[in-house]
Amino acid sequence: MATEAANGNNHVVTKKPPTPSPLRNSKFFQSNMRILVTGGAGFIGSHLVDKLMENEKNEVIVADNFFTGSKDNLRKWIGHPRFELIRHDITEPLLVEVDQIYHLACPASPIFYKHNPVKTIKTNVMGTMNMLGLAKRVGARILLTSTSEVYGDPLEHPQTEEYWGNVNPIGVRSCYDEGKRVAETLMFDYHRQHGIEIRIARIFNTYGPRMNIDDGRVVSNFIAQALRGEPLTVQAPGTQTRSFCYVSDMVDGLIRLMEGENTGPINLGNPGEFTMTELAEVVKELIEPSISIKIVENTPDDPRQRKPNIAKAKQLLGWEPKITLRQGLPLMEEDFKQRLGVSKKA
Repeated sequence: MATEAANGNNHVVTKKPPTPSPLRNSKFFQSNMRILVTGGAGFIGSHLVDKLMENEKNEVIVADNFFTGSKDNLRKWIGHPRFELIRHDITEPLLVEVDQIYHLACPASPIFYKHNPVKTIKTNVMGTMNMLGLAKRVGARILLTSTSEVYGDPLEHPQTEEYWGNVNPIGVRSCYDEGKRVAETLMFDYHRQHGIEIRIARIFNTYGPRMNIDDGRVVSNFIAQALRGEPLTVQAPGTQTRSFCYVSDMVDGLIRLMEGENTGPINLGNPGEFTMTELAEVVKELIEPSISIKIVENTPDDPRQRKPNIAKAKQLLGWEPKITLRQGLPLMEEDFKQRLGVSKKA
């Protein structure tokens, strides 16, 4: 029996990790690392693919069912000899030979995950089981992108990885919140029982180019509304807080976690905290000062506060965000202008 320390706790691992694919050591094989990215056509996934493809020793396989992702996000890699795109729903098993799995597949915005809640929880539970089964068969290391939503409406602020959360198990958001909590459970159970090499990232609000327009997430909503000259709709009371991490910082954190020696869970997010009203004022100032701000009804189980404690990420990964909200929003604005067909000054 092997024992390993992670997060300051001892996780008992009853089996050694499976032997990796012999391709990893083959002198005839050009790529040092074959990497699967589930959900790789999505917002964060496609930026992660861009970064992974920059390394000429990586071969990247994307599996995506295009429910929220888009081939458009990957068009510059289609046809590249080190890139492969598979239309696949991960609630069904996938048979590929890989060394690493970045498991991002799951709708992440409320509009999408509430649209088909049963499918959302199946993606989180069955999809994660299928990816862990793949990791077990081929000896791959697997990283799960979990979420700050595992903390629910937190009674601890800011949230540390040791906090167990305050989650409604039967609410309209539970398909996502509890789905990710079960996915984390599965990761650690496979780790303890089968010796799988796991990594868990708890992602806080992330924004940037390629976000779905009108996807129900606050930054994309505000920017799209501002560019169209519509009032910014702030959910009541407007004092609830979020922390916003630019996508390139997030991708850097994910890769550092995968390449490091810590299982996690590790919070990845920007500790800068803004109320929804403050965010609306910043968007208004940067994009269209003439628009108004309108208070609308809140959604059920909406967390009042969200701010990561990233001490572990700093200490264990040497990671912290570099791009501020005021630096990141204009980059996202340019992307949205192009996709909405808005002239330089709407």
